[in-house]
Amino acid sequence: MSVAPSPDQVYERATAEGRRRLSLSALDQVSTGFIAGVTIIFGIVALGVVEALVAPPSGSGVGSLAGALAFAIGLVFLVVGRSELFTEDFFDPVAAAIEERGRRVWARLLRLWGITLVLNLVGGALLVALLTVDGALPEGAAHALSRVAEEIAGKGWSATLARAVLAGALITLLSYMLNAVDTVAARILVTYLVGFFLALGPFDHVVVSALHLLFGIWLDGAVGYGALATNLGLSTLGNLLGGLLLVTLTHTAQVKS
Repeated sequence: MSVAPSPDQVYERATAEGRRRLSLSALDQVSTGFIAGVTIIFGIVALGVVEALVAPPSGSGVGSLAGALAFAIGLVFLVVGRSELFTEDFFDPVAAAIEERGRRVWARLLRLWGITLVLNLVGGALLVALLTVDGALPEGAAHALSRVAEEIAGKGWSATLARAVLAGALITLLSYMLNAVDTVAARILVTYLVGFFLALGPFDHVVVSALHLLFGIWLDGAVGYGALATNLGLSTLGNLLGGLLLVTLTHTAQVKS
């Protein structure tokens, strides 16, 4: 029976992985961010398809639960495939930057964040455009995705910000836990549980929520671009606060103390 690594060992692994990510070329960062945006769409579509199948006979509550279970598959694809969403760069690269110090490393970190976020959205938007072609989605899935978009857009700014803080903390916690496990099976299990909880909330992850809203805009105009812009701003801020303050800096203090 293997022994779980200590916090120091987890942090050392995170630092090594963070150095690797920060040393990637701009082209590597662009391609990794783009693929992640494409990949997470499969989870969003799975949520819509499964919810459309389950909700009519079983009720909206069971449909939402089943949809969250389906969405988690997309996050598993993303982690096993070694592509990265914006919030996955809140723990490992930050740990590396703290160890290395200096202005240059923080500039590289900001570049990584910017490239990853933009390319996550570009890659996801491309697939959303393909899937909003008439008849591309199974019957009922379009309505389910539009309903989710309306729910996201209908929240007040304070609720959106609070849910974004929780989403940032949750995905950054996933990054930490992935450094604490040693097998592919364990990585899949941890990722699936986090993906399920993220969708069940639902919590506002800047990329996932933005792509949900794009479905609502391009499918039937259920929401507008103003709602998308507002959610992007609040979710980005909330994800940063939750990921950095609640998880990354807390674990850093745990190790440094």
